[in-house]
Amino acid sequence: MRVLLVEDDGMIGEAVGQALKDASYAVDWVRDGAAALTAIASQPYGVVLLDLGLPKKDGLEVLRALRLHDNAVPVVVVTARDALEDRIRGLDSGADDYVLKPFQMGELLARMRAVVRRKGGASGPLLSNGMLTLDPATREVSSDAIATRLSGKEFSLLQALLVRPGAILSRSELEDRLYGWGEEVDSNAVEFLIHSLRKKLGSDAIKNVRGVGWMVSKER
Repeated sequence: MRVLLVEDDGMIGEAVGQALKDASYAVDWVRDGAAALTAIASQPYGVVLLDLGLPKKDGLEVLRALRLHDNAVPVVVVTARDALEDRIRGLDSGADDYVLKPFQMGELLARMRAVVRRKGGASGPLLSNGMLTLDPATREVSSDAIATRLSGKEFSLLQALLVRPGAILSRSELEDRLYGWGEEVDSNAVEFLIHSLRKKLGSDAIKNVRGVGWMVSKER
């Protein structure tokens, strides 16, 4: 999943960005509100982590602009503004969750997963198409009652497919979910990862639609 990190503090941005990459997320990092709106307009994101005290446009301005234009991307506000009024204002402006600094990275990751599930209409923590079941918290996929641990990129690719079983994702759409800005994209990365997943999960786990892309089947 691709995450937009909106944070003007260099040390915090570096630390959170690296932790997100370690957790297998593709990360784009911007440092002001205007750049955040530009990024969101040009690229779909699975979730936005939004500081409030930003240059150029305050985080609340960014949030209101998104919701005013019916952009439903999940937004987790991550801020040091801990007054009750600030939290109420953030949530009423359209935030899906509100996390106070300082925070534990494990809690932030769990809250991210929760808002993404809610936006997708899922109540439980697992993604499944009836044949494969993926646990985002452990990066394990179960098939025929056998659990298999996936690498970071394998997990990201399978997660992208299992969010919408039956939907076909093209090479560029999968690459968008695997790589953030500035990351080198190997020309055959998608094929390599799909080959690796098929070896672990079976040749029918991921289907190729020739000339279009790849998909996992819907639950029957």
